[in-house]
Amino acid sequence: MMSATSISANTNNIPMLNGSNFKDWKENILIILGCMDLDYAIRVAQPPSLTDASSAEEKQNFEKWERSNRVSLMIIKRGIPEAFRGTTSEEVTMASEYLAEIEKRFVKNDKAETSTLLANLISLKYKGKGNIREYIMEMAHIASKLRALKLEVSEDLLAHLVLISLHAQFSQFKVSYNCQREKWTLNELISYCVQEEERLKQEITEIAQSPRSSKDKGKRKNDVEKV
Repeated sequence: MMSATSISANTNNIPMLNGSNFKDWKENILIILGCMDLDYAIRVAQPPSLTDASSAEEKQNFEKWERSNRVSLMIIKRGIPEAFRGTTSEEVTMASEYLAEIEKRFVKNDKAETSTLLANLISLKYKGKGNIREYIMEMAHIASKLRALKLEVSEDLLAHLVLISLHAQFSQFKVSYNCQREKWTLNELISYCVQEEERLKQEITEIAQSPRSSKDKGKRKNDVEKV
């Protein structure tokens, strides 16, 4: 069993709920309760009330659930401003139900969120600067959020969106993909794009270091001096 000091240290890491951070707040609550092994009442339905005929195992499970529910409820309420607490019925005595009641008041409009995420996904453009792996993973993350909102974005569609968003220097790479019959998984797409970006960087370096390039620079310098 955790000490009061450990419990206090963990609960201090939970941000105070405000009008715009519900998703992060809930995630922190669930992580803290899980790490403290107190999320039993969140994960498991309330067991039947004890009777004289209840077994030792049933009594143990009930006591575990009751303690988890009681402490979870206190920790959840601790992260909620008093003004917000007043909007939730004090008759709710189960931590899972209390969390659900809070969520009802902070849930976003799914249609508006879907539109925003979709617009972000379509408008993303990779300009050839930075890390292409991170860029594709960012697009995949947005796609996963859309799936959570019941808008299916397949890997095949995501692959096309990624390729469309790449800089013009990837034109040959795009043509090569479109000429293939096989469809790439997300991991394959990331791997091939990273390889192509490295190839392009190497090509640019070789061109910059070629004798012809140096000769052209010298010619341009002489032309400038003549002028």
